[in-house]
Formats: sequence, C-alpha cells, structure tokens
Amino acid sequence: MSASDLALDPRAATEQVRTRLLRFILAAVILTHLLLIASVWGRWRDIALITGVFLLVVVLNMVLAQPFFSARTRSTETLRLLGNMVATLAYGHFTQWALPVWLYLPLDALWVDTHHEWRGLVVLFGPFLVVGFVAVAEGCSPLVPLVFIILSVLAHAIAAARVLLLHRVLEHLEQRHQELGRAHEKLALADQRGREQDRLSSLGLLAAGIAHEINNPLAYVKSNVNALLRDLRAQQELPAELAEYVTEVLPATLDGIQRIATIVSDLRRFARGDPEPMVEYDLNEEIHAALRITHARLEARCQVVLELGALPRMVGRPQQMTQVLINLLINAAQAMPERGTIHLSTRQEGEEVVLVVRDTGHGMPPEVRERLFQPFFSTKPLGEGTGMGLAVVHGIVSAHGGRIQVESEPGQGSTFTLWLPRVPPARS
Repeated sequence: MSASDLALDPRAATEQVRTRLLRFILAAVILTHLLLIASVWGRWRDIALITGVFLLVVVLNMVLAQPFFSARTRSTETLRLLGNMVATLAYGHFTQWALPVWLYLPLDALWVDTHHEWRGLVVLFGPFLVVGFVAVAEGCSPLVPLVFIILSVLAHAIAAARVLLLHRVLEHLEQRHQELGRAHEKLALADQRGREQDRLSSLGLLAAGIAHEINNPLAYVKSNVNALLRDLRAQQELPAELAEYVTEVLPATLDGIQRIATIVSDLRRFARGDPEPMVEYDLNEEIHAALRITHARLEARCQVVLELGALPRMVGRPQQMTQVLINLLINAAQAMPERGTIHLSTRQEGEEVVLVVRDTGHGMPPEVRERLFQPFFSTKPLGEGTGMGLAVVHGIVSAHGGRIQVESEPGQGSTFTLWLPRVPPARS
C-alpha cells in the first residue's frame, strides 16, 4: 500500500504502524529471552523449561494477534495477558527472578492492542501486579517490580498516545482530502458551465451580427417590392398574369418580408448584450415575439394554446422578459418526450399581471422542484441544457419585483405562474 493510499485510509495506516510495532516487540522479546538464557547459562534444565514456555507463549501471542480475533478485543487481550503472566511467573521462578525477566513487562504493555476501544487499565496491569506480588513473595526486592511496572505504564501510555494521535491526524487528512475533492468537482463543474455560457454568449453576439447583416439587404428587398407593387397598381390596364401579382403575389411577398424583418428584429433585441433601460412594454407583444423566436423548436414537439387577456402597459426590461418567456417555452417543450401542449395565458390582478405557462410534460418530483432554480442544476442530458435557464428566469422575475410559483407532479406536467407588478418597486 502506497503512502497516498494510507493517507486516505486512517485504519489501514494505523494497522500498518501497529504491525511494525509488533515486529519490533517480537525481535525485542527474542533478544530478551537470549539475555535470560545468558543469565542462567549452564543450568540446562532451566534453560530448556523457559525456552519451552517461551515458544508456547510466542505461538499464543501470534495466534491471538490474527484478524480472526479482532472482533473479540476484550476477551482476546485478557487471554493473551493471562498467558504472558503465567509465562513471566515461570521465567521468574526458574531463574530466581533474574533482571531480564522484568523486561517482559514493558514489552508486553507495548503489545496491547491500542487500536481498538478497549482501555481497561485495571485488567491490563492486574497481571503485572500479580507478578510483582509473587516475585516479592519468592524473595525479590520490592523496588525491582515497582520500577518495571511503572515503566510498563509509561510504555503503554506512549504507544497508545502515538497510535491515537496518528489515527486522528490521518482522519483529519482524509476529511481535508474529501473536502478538496468536492471543491475540485464543483470548480470543474463551474469551469465547464462557464465555458458553456461563454459559448452561448458568443453565439448570441454572432446571431446579433447575422441579424444585422440580414436586415440591411432585407430593407432593399422590401423597398424594391413596395416600389414594384406601387408602379403596377398605377397602371390602368394590366395583363391577367400581372394583375395576379398585384392582388396576390406581391402582397403575400411583402407579408413574408415583414415576417422575416420582425423575426430579425426580435433576434437582435434578444441577443444584444447592452444594458437595457426600464421602458414601457406590452407583455402580450413580448409573448408573440418569444413565440416567433422559438417557433422552429416548438412546432415539432408541441402545440401552443394562447389565452391572452387585456393587459395594461408595464414598466420593465422587455428584452429580459422575452428571455424569460423563451426559457419557459423551451423548458416546457423539452419536458414533453412526445408531442404535447403548452397552455400560455395572461391576466391582470389588481396592480399585478399574472403569466401562466402550463405544459403536459412528465412533471417533476419534489426533490427536483426544491432545486429547480439553483444555478447549474439540470436534469437534462449533457449537452441539452446548461442548468442556467430557470435560474435566469428566477433572477429576472425577482429583479422586476415579481415572484414565481411552480406546481408539478410526476406524470402530471408542470405549471409556472409568474406575478409581475405593473411598475417594479424602486430600489433603495
């Protein structure tokens, strides 16, 4: 496991430290046993007995240190400590409590599993006290067991504090890593959305430029057709084929030219990025402008039903209101996988104008409705939406002193109701 993996997994890192500590203690125990043998060199029977006990207790400790026993920490540690206490008593009895016997106590205290929650110091050092009492009873000076029991307490405290501190540091690093990961994801998403908005802005400028270029030759075409119609009407007698141009062809051509001019004008007004002043406007006219702009996208997916009531002229930014209508219409159309209906109505309520956009789409669950106006939140597939359309709608409506309400249920379509004051309140 690499260092970066350990930084992300405090348990694994702590377990690795514990494994290294156990290896160190095992080497120290072997060295201590060799010192114990050296202290009774020549007493081969005693050497054989303490070596046999040593091998048994090493096997017991290694078995109880396996992961199989990790879920039984309290009973496992108690059993291990009791086994070590019996072994220490045997070492002391057969060696007349030679000094190396007491080195087992701090080493045993270091081996206690400090990674788990069990911290029973009474149970931990109870066996050590028993060893001390037996040693004193067999003639050992009381000062020796007292000193080594104190050393054992200190050794255990240092080992436990070291592991606990490491565990907490690694947990903090893991938390910071997760926070940085989430921040990186948000930053990447914001960067992606920013690029999408920049492309949309560029497309808007391009559309405004194209509309301007179309508008100039369109003016010549309209002027020339008007002149031709006027000249033909001034003729007293016209052949039958030219008379049809005067009564049908050229008037229809002028209607088509006017429609193109209106669409170009709407597109230029919608796409330009200049700050728009507060002016008087007719909301119903902005609805028709938005429908002309979105006609191609709506025609293939839905039918639009209008119920526009008589409205007073309002004060606001008509370009922004057209943007609100376009966003609502496109959002409604995208909510209908099959051909459906968009019902759009307006009415006046006191000093407010009410706009209702209702669709027969798939609707929204409550968790989607709660996040509907959050920037960059979108349920559409990647590339079909930026997650900014309804956030822009909410921002514009709020800036005009209005409010917006959404009613939707899965499978029942959605209804957006906007209340707009006839004159927005003055900002302080």
